[in-house]
Amino acid sequence: MEESFVEHARDGDIHVLRIANPPVNTLRTGVRAGLHAGIAACLKEGARAIVLIGAGRMFSAGAEMTEFSKPRQPPSLPEVFDAIETSRVPVIAAIHGSALGGGLELALACHARVAAPTATLGLPEVKRGFVPGAGGTQRLPRLIGGEAALRMIVTGEPVSAAEAQRLGFVDAVLDGKLEQAAIAWARENAGRSFTLARKREDRIQGADMAAFDAAAAALLKRSRGQESPKGCAVAVRAALTQSFEDGLIVEREQFQRLVAGEQSHALRHVFFGEREAARVPGMPADTLPLPVKRAVVIGAGTMGGGIAMCFANAGIPVTVLEQDEAALARGLKKCEANWERTVASGKLSAEEYAKRRAALSGTTDWDAVKEADIVVEAVFEDMAVKKEIFAKLDALARPGVVLASNTSTLDIDAIASATKRPELVVGMHFFSPANVMKLLEIVRGQASSWEAIATAMDVGKRIGKVNVVVGNCDGFVGNRMTGKRGFQLERLLLEGALPQDVDRVMEAYGMAMGPCATGDLAGLDIGAAVRKARGTVAPIADAIVAKGRFGQKTGKGWYLYDEKRQRHPDPEVTALIEEASAQHQVTRRRIEDAEILERMLLPMVNEGARILEEGIASRAVDIDVVFCNGFGWPAFRGGPMFWADRMGLKAVRDKLAHYAAATGDANLKPAALIEKLAAEGGTFAAMAQKKAA
Repeated sequence: MEESFVEHARDGDIHVLRIANPPVNTLRTGVRAGLHAGIAACLKEGARAIVLIGAGRMFSAGAEMTEFSKPRQPPSLPEVFDAIETSRVPVIAAIHGSALGGGLELALACHARVAAPTATLGLPEVKRGFVPGAGGTQRLPRLIGGEAALRMIVTGEPVSAAEAQRLGFVDAVLDGKLEQAAIAWARENAGRSFTLARKREDRIQGADMAAFDAAAAALLKRSRGQESPKGCAVAVRAALTQSFEDGLIVEREQFQRLVAGEQSHALRHVFFGEREAARVPGMPADTLPLPVKRAVVIGAGTMGGGIAMCFANAGIPVTVLEQDEAALARGLKKCEANWERTVASGKLSAEEYAKRRAALSGTTDWDAVKEADIVVEAVFEDMAVKKEIFAKLDALARPGVVLASNTSTLDIDAIASATKRPELVVGMHFFSPANVMKLLEIVRGQASSWEAIATAMDVGKRIGKVNVVVGNCDGFVGNRMTGKRGFQLERLLLEGALPQDVDRVMEAYGMAMGPCATGDLAGLDIGAAVRKARGTVAPIADAIVAKGRFGQKTGKGWYLYDEKRQRHPDPEVTALIEEASAQHQVTRRRIEDAEILERMLLPMVNEGARILEEGIASRAVDIDVVFCNGFGWPAFRGGPMFWADRMGLKAVRDKLAHYAAATGDANLKPAALIEKLAAEGGTFAAMAQKKAA
């Protein structure tokens, strides 16, 4: 038995097997071997019951995904499960922290499950592009019924211990120290009869398949082209219509098909990329964040209010500072309305809402800044205003306090120059709505200290964000790259496409919204103001704005909007576009979907390469993480740089050169890095691996 991965302890005739594979107890080969041998050792020594628990902070986060691309070493998880299910004494899973994926499948194979009140349990494999592959789609329905299991498996969302007990796959929620409580529970229940999940038929007998199929169709509507939710539905359906053994075959077929597919590779790329982004090249390993117990947010508008909610949601007391009482009251009321909607949807308890609301306060008194451990400025994008605010913050905030700006495009070094502590000024660029979107671009200025960056990263992690540290430039990573597709959008519209064509193609690719719909949501007047400040033009977009069409807020932009904010194509926009084509003497033509997709994505890839050349982003995967968490890019597509690698950088180079010549877009001249990698047969991903080595 692998003592380093599974510890064997005894409390009289109750034996304990502890998974000890820090930090998250993945079920790597050594763990599987240790469990297999451990069960045999417990039985040989006459155990009356076996408690299976995780050492450290959790039960198990599931399979070791780095082993997926390697030949599997025995024993497999099914072999471990067979050893558990054929055990002559009960094996009880004791779950604290998380039991996820293969970790929960391990628990489902046990005779019973007990959990700490704070435990979470789930099967998130769908988010990695495949289905649970060790019996989860067959055991869970037999414990909680087909539709409840379908919901958990297709969404991949975890449930609390209390909800798991209510659903029926946790036998008891135990207070106190879990290992001792689980041993006591095992001793008390060792003599009773347990029915294994695989033997249970009561929850699936006579299943209403029409109702199941309707529930599956409703869930799959949200998947926008992702394959793994469909595979999950197929596997769970097999649990209701086939024997356990035949259902396992269906599950295995779906797992093997999906895990080898492009979407799973993309999802795992993003999953590991998010972890890689947490490691900042050059940051000394002993860098510690400054303590943050209280925050102040400057501005109670949409962004400021959303940022304040992030702090309150994480239990960090936060004060919103506004210029006048009316603006402050509006901002706080909007926060309350957001929380109240979440309570009404059943996703937030009234008690938790009360706790969050108590952590949020508002004031018009600038002296509140003196109490802050971090200040986040979230006013509108005007350099003069921001400099004025930072000078004031510098005078009021205690020495050693980080001052952050939520700017989406402005120069952090220029903002920092208004203070006497530029080393403590950073960008913390939240994405709208800030209380929902996961991405936090942390912008490092020339003077920003590692301590300030570490503090911003620590705060970001505490409030549930995915941090990506980037360099300082106009638009940073995400906005700089999306800004480069504007010329091609205009050209596509001039040449023959309509807004609904472009949006349809991008949404079919998996984007949450196409670029025209996104512009309408953000406000077309904002984009026009940015163009004016930069001295650039967009003839069609500017003509739309000149007609007073600013987007959803005016009821019309690229589209017409009804009272429910549903968009509809507008003949007036079509006429404006056709008029612009005639003025520019462009003969309109039918443009294929593949061309629309390439012309929307290639400008971003090209700019991404320049961002890498300049060191604004450390790795290509950092760029992909930015887009998948902040710009509605479907994670199952992997991000723009992943897309380019999969196309092949020689093809990317050639297509860029072709479209540059065809459309006169100087931005599409292939970046030097793309030329270099294409000539070498390299990839963005391999470049990062070489750097790391």
